[in-house]
Amino acid sequence: MASETAVRRGALAGVLNRTFRHWSLLPAVLLFAALTLYPLLNLVRMSVSTVEFAQGAEVWSFTPKRNFDMLRADDVLRPAVVNTFVFVAVSVAIEMVLGLALAIAVAGVRGKRWLRTLLILPILVPPVAIGSMWKLMYNYDFGIFNQALVALGLQPVNWLGSTSLALLSVIVVDVWHWVPFVFLILFAAVEALPIDLLEAAHVDGASRRQTLRLITIPLLLPAIVVAFLFRAILAFKVFDEVYLLTSGGPGTSTELVNLHLYKVFFEQNQLGYGALLSLAVIAAIVAFLLVSRKATSALRPR
Repeated sequence: MASETAVRRGALAGVLNRTFRHWSLLPAVLLFAALTLYPLLNLVRMSVSTVEFAQGAEVWSFTPKRNFDMLRADDVLRPAVVNTFVFVAVSVAIEMVLGLALAIAVAGVRGKRWLRTLLILPILVPPVAIGSMWKLMYNYDFGIFNQALVALGLQPVNWLGSTSLALLSVIVVDVWHWVPFVFLILFAAVEALPIDLLEAAHVDGASRRQTLRLITIPLLLPAIVVAFLFRAILAFKVFDEVYLLTSGGPGTSTELVNLHLYKVFFEQNQLGYGALLSLAVIAAIVAFLLVSRKATSALRPR
C-alpha cells in the first residue's frame, strides 16, 4: 500500500515538473485576460451600440447601422487617414535615415559614450514638455525661428498656422523626438558588428562605401527592421504632440486619426462611433504588422 502511494506521488510530481512552465504562467494569462481581452470585448460591444447617459446611468442601445452610417458620412476621417499615412511615412523614413547615419558615425569616433548619452536626451523629455517647448519656438511673434529669419532680413513664417507648413512642422518635432530612439537601437547593432569581417574587407581593398553597402547594412538589416516596426507603430499612435501644437488645425491639415478619435470620444460624446473607429485603427495596425512581417521574411537570406 505504501509503495502504491509512493508511486502515485512520484507520478504526480513528474506531471507537475513536466507541466510547471505551463501552469506557472496561469496568473499572467489571467491578468492579461482581465486587462486586455475584457476591455477589447467591451470595445467590440460598444462599437455596435449607442451609449447615452440618463440620470447618472449608462443606457446602451444596439445600433450597428447607425455607427456604420456615421463612419461613411464622416467628412473628417478621410483627411485624417491621409494625414496619418503621410505623417508616418515621412517621419519614419527621415528618422530611419538619420538614426542609421548617426549610429554609424558615432560608433567610429572617440568619446562615443558621451555622444550617445547626449543624443538620447530628447527621448527622456515628456511629450507634453516637447509640445509646449516647440510651440513657443514656432511662435509667429517671438519664436526663435522667426527671430532668426527676421535677423537675416526675411519675413516671419506662420509655421503652425499655414495649411501647407503645419504638418511638416509637426513632422520636424516628431523627428527631433524619435531619431534618438532609432539611433539607440542601431548603435547597439553597429557595436555588435564583427570587427574581423570589416577589417578583412578593408584589407581586400574595399572602399568605405562598398563596405557600408555590401557588409554593414546587410548585417544591420534585422536591427533596422525592428527599429522600423517599433517606430511605425508608435507613429501611428501619435497624439499628444499634435494635440499641443495644432489640435488638428488649421482646418484639417494636421488632423490625425488618433486626434480625431479623441474628439469623437470626448468632445462629440459619440462613444459607440468612437469605439468603431478604435477597432478600425487596431485593425489597420495589425494589418500593417502582418504585411511588414511578410516583407521582412522575404528580405531574409535563404
